[in-house]
Amino acid sequence: MKNKHIYTAFLFGAFLFWGCSEEDDIFAVPFVPEVEQVTPPPVNYTSGTADFSTYVSVGNSLTAGFSDNALFVRGQTASFPNILAQQFALAGGGDFSQPLMNDDLGGLLLGGNEIADTRLIFDAANQVPVNIPGDPTTEVSNVLSGPFNNMGVPGAKSYHLLANGYGNVAGVAAGLANPYFARMASNPNASVMEDAMAQNPTFFSLWIGSNDILGYAVSGGSGEDHNLTGNLDASTYAGNDITNAGVFAQVYNGLLATLTAGGAVGIVANLPNVTDAPYFTTVPHAPLDPTNPSFGPQIPTLNTVFGAMNQVFAFLGVPERSVVFSENSASAVVIRDETLIDLSAQIAQVLNADPNFPLFVQQFGLPPQAAPLVANLFGAAYGQVRQATVEDLLVLPSRNVIGSINQDSFAFLQSQGLSPELAAQFSAEGITYALDDQWVLIPSEQTAIADATVAFNTTIAAAAEQFDLAFFDANTFLNTVATTGVPIQSGDNPATVTADFVTGGAFSLDGVHPSPRGYAVAANQMIGIINAKYGSNLPEVNPVDFTGLYLN
Repeated sequence: MKNKHIYTAFLFGAFLFWGCSEEDDIFAVPFVPEVEQVTPPPVNYTSGTADFSTYVSVGNSLTAGFSDNALFVRGQTASFPNILAQQFALAGGGDFSQPLMNDDLGGLLLGGNEIADTRLIFDAANQVPVNIPGDPTTEVSNVLSGPFNNMGVPGAKSYHLLANGYGNVAGVAAGLANPYFARMASNPNASVMEDAMAQNPTFFSLWIGSNDILGYAVSGGSGEDHNLTGNLDASTYAGNDITNAGVFAQVYNGLLATLTAGGAVGIVANLPNVTDAPYFTTVPHAPLDPTNPSFGPQIPTLNTVFGAMNQVFAFLGVPERSVVFSENSASAVVIRDETLIDLSAQIAQVLNADPNFPLFVQQFGLPPQAAPLVANLFGAAYGQVRQATVEDLLVLPSRNVIGSINQDSFAFLQSQGLSPELAAQFSAEGITYALDDQWVLIPSEQTAIADATVAFNTTIAAAAEQFDLAFFDANTFLNTVATTGVPIQSGDNPATVTADFVTGGAFSLDGVHPSPRGYAVAANQMIGIINAKYGSNLPEVNPVDFTGLYLN
């Protein structure tokens, strides 16, 4: 059909040509109109009511540009403050200095000894994250000469920003100081806020508080929740504790009072729900595959062992603790739940009273006289266990643990007279040996995290309003990334970043921190909020220009 139209058009043109005189032939020389090349006028970027001349960012690893479980030069270059500073420079922003690491390997040395690993890269051949080969070259005791506009300190909690001596190299080995701040502090007794304020910022960003919850979360809730203990003395808190909400509020409001004292304005960000991150959503609660040759053939024996235990659970009135492994579909791991009533003594008592239990013991090659010992071992092992449910969250590192032999259990069972083979059989993580607290967030621990997040975010939102600052709702943003993804433009092709581990593009391989692309998307969110609040017209960046996944 298309060719027919061309042919018809040709004949029509020929007819016109032949019907015209030479003098009237207007088709002999085609008319080509001149097109004037118009150069668009340059955009005049303005700061509005803000003053970007001295921008200082205050926070933790999210501010520092930490990703792939390390701080390294390329990651720091893609930090959201550095991205903001580049856009601020279009509207009067000044230089922005960062305490750059020595290399792109990541990792830290203290006195020549490695104290932090190199960054993670994705091993495509084996489909797993691995540490990039090489030795770190960044020595903590080689203190850099500041000042630094980026005062993001990986590992810092809210109250650490006020702590004098938090950057003392002499305290790093004992855990009394932070190695990242130690290499950039103006003096051993300085605090993060003192060094930040010494620069007289005209504009600031403050994103702090995630570590006040994160340590508890990534440790499987193995720390203390000081909203329950009521402990208000932050100096006594452990690294995996949740900060008391009252303590956080006092510290946070004090930080903003200090940052705004000289007339500076800025942007603050609230806290994401950390359990939306792939660190908590990647490993399923039921990862035990019956087609796995290392697990499937063991299922009949396992169900025999737990069959005896399930009868005891039923007798004790807790049939919901029964453990059954499916031969047809994936099974849930066995976990230790400290909220359950400890039935260790009752289990041992019931088994010792069972006249058939010595026969049960004999099938494992043990003499009937070993029945009391085994009854006590079973009681100790299964007094607070159950199979995981969809409501439980397994932390990312658990995938390297499930099915492995717990060495402490293996050694203990051998000390009790079991053979190495039998000790190993009853020490399989998540199968015969219940996953410990550090590998699982049970619902009550998730509630503690959620409650603290709500309380902290209430403080942050109120403070942003009180001090009349731009406010980035990072909580809603991450929830959107995790549920529907956030669209970005890749040339003429739309793309989406999600919270899917490895493939989503928003998160790095540590499962907690954004990738450079994720930081760029967050920076764009902040730019839009800053423009709306202060009347600036800063342009966004293209997130596709930033790395989503490092293969090297």
